Amino acid sequence: MSKTLLDTINARYSCRAYLDKPIEEEKVAYIKECMRLAPSAVNRQPWKFRIVRSQEGREKLQSCYARPWFNEAPLYILASVLHEEEWVRADGKPHGNIDVAIAVEHLCLAATEQGLGSCWVCNFDAHRCHELFQMPEAEEPVVIIPIGYPSATETPQRKRKPLEEIFFEE
Repeated sequence: MSKTLLDTINARYSCRAYLDKPIEEEKVAYIKECMRLAPSAVNRQPWKFRIVRSQEGREKLQSCYARPWFNEAPLYILASVLHEEEWVRADGKPHGNIDVAIAVEHLCLAATEQGLGSCWVCNFDAHRCHELFQMPEAEEPVVIIPIGYPSATETPQRKRKPLEEIFFEE
């Protein structure tokens, strides 16, 4: 387990190999609470999160993103934006996707802190997912997060740009 936020951030990576081991309910509850506390524009909280563990639900998600490693995860969280609830900036830019992204990163860091692996999956068939989960028209699936105990066979990839390439001061 990590000791500081920076330790947790350094330990987090896109996990693409999971053990066949269920996740304890108290760890799921902890992750859910971390997500619930995420900030959002004007505190609208324009999101919905589906915890998917049933075989039927897993098969639905797996049909939207056909990768062998994805099928290994024992649990998925499907994050959606609720467009009718999102805040829209004066120039017309909606912030629902940003709000969902903040909550999902809380999810990923909380999972890491609990000794679990996770991965952002955005390259899935969102239209099919919307239909399979019978979502209302104004709800849009944004990201699927597989969660599970990381397999020791995977080598984490953490290549990051140096600070001087991404920060500047005026």
